[in-house]
Amino acid sequence: MTTHRVAILADIHGNMPALRAVLEDLERQPPDEILIGGDLVGRGPQGSAVVAEIRSHGWPCVRGNHEDYLLAFHQNRVPENWWLEPEWSAARWMAAELSAADFVFLDSLEMTMTAVSAPGLLLTHGTPRSHSEGLGPWTTDDKLKRLLAALDHKVLACAHTHRQMSRRVAAQRVVNVGSVGLPFNGDRRAQYAVFDWDGSEWTTRLRQVEYDIDEILRIYDTSGFSAAGGVTADLLRLEITHASPFLVPFLKWSEALGVSPTTDRIEPFLDLYDPGEPVQEFFIRLEASVLDHLRRSGR
Repeated sequence: MTTHRVAILADIHGNMPALRAVLEDLERQPPDEILIGGDLVGRGPQGSAVVAEIRSHGWPCVRGNHEDYLLAFHQNRVPENWWLEPEWSAARWMAAELSAADFVFLDSLEMTMTAVSAPGLLLTHGTPRSHSEGLGPWTTDDKLKRLLAALDHKVLACAHTHRQMSRRVAAQRVVNVGSVGLPFNGDRRAQYAVFDWDGSEWTTRLRQVEYDIDEILRIYDTSGFSAAGGVTADLLRLEITHASPFLVPFLKWSEALGVSPTTDRIEPFLDLYDPGEPVQEFFIRLEASVLDHLRRSGR
């Protein structure tokens, strides 16, 4: 019996130490095919190096939302204030770090692809409807059933939420391969997935690989990313060390309180935010806190 093995890596986010650790892990269990599930760039300082590594192997990629974010800067399709506000300084730095050839490559990526060695596997960054629509452990079976009903594939592989998941829904399966460079499930290790097809059934293994986190944090400093990226770089550093989201909750907190998202605001934000709790629970507490503040102030 011939088995086809497909490895899928996603959400590398400019983190070469994490990517190298995953590639070393793959050498111990060589796949027939390697696919990349988007977000090679963004949220990290080594986007150009990651693109070069992926291109050197010729591995097919789908398009992630962070490819589009940085393309928008490169093509001058962002609001005028994004060129000035500190909140966007990290994005400006990451777009400038990429070469013209990098952008040509990123702009060529499609939204979905199927595995060549086993066409029953469909890969997309978020969902086939949008690279910004995330699937995770919180997604209901009903939503997954509706999504899968439109597909002829046995397996839908996705990423985007930085949280690994493998769920069977009737005769189909949804697998979130997790994030190589920036996991959000409390596990700091680089994460990806391996799929084996024996001709009749798929088996899935969610992999976690140790890597040198101190190295990527040093690169934050030596590359100039920390200095140029301001508050965003500070929050991304917290995301790496805690394997939990900080940037989006902080921006939501700043917006809710009507304060500027600056570095000096991080400490009061952390008085309310618990990275160990589900983000949606934080948003509920945040809304309640704002309403209580408005009542107390008579507004």
